[in-house]
Amino acid sequence: MATLRPLMKPKVTKKRTKKFIWHQADQYVKIKHNQQKPRGTDNRMSRRFKGQILMPNTGLGTTRKQSTCCLPSGFLKFLVHKVKEPEVLLIWNRFHCAEIAHNIYSKNCKATMDRAAQLAIRVTNPNARLHSKENE
Repeated sequence: MATLRPLMKPKVTKKRTKKFIWHQADQYVKIKHNQQKPRGTDNRMSRRFKGQILMPNTGLGTTRKQSTCCLPSGFLKFLVHKVKEPEVLLIWNRFHCAEIAHNIYSKNCKATMDRAAQLAIRVTNPNARLHSKENE
């Protein structure tokens, strides 16, 4: 079976990629480039004079609603603790992928993997707790 692909992979778009610099940080070595908003009343940057450095605003970030909690594969993660929990993702198997919790017994982990394969649900850690025993 081919690997399952997400229905839509959100593209991270940034409204501004250029970094904001602190006022007069380009002129003096002693002033760091870390941006802090000037709060003085006489500051020409905070008064937004023409030709001055721009100040950061709240709307200049990424599309947070689509890009947070999203894996690089395009899926959202869903933590699975029990064998029957992948059935919740039956409808959402093109948006969410399952991740087996770290504290699951290895027998239940294998049963969860089998159930996810039947339901065509992608699992991020398919080899969790599957160690081969060596005979010495």
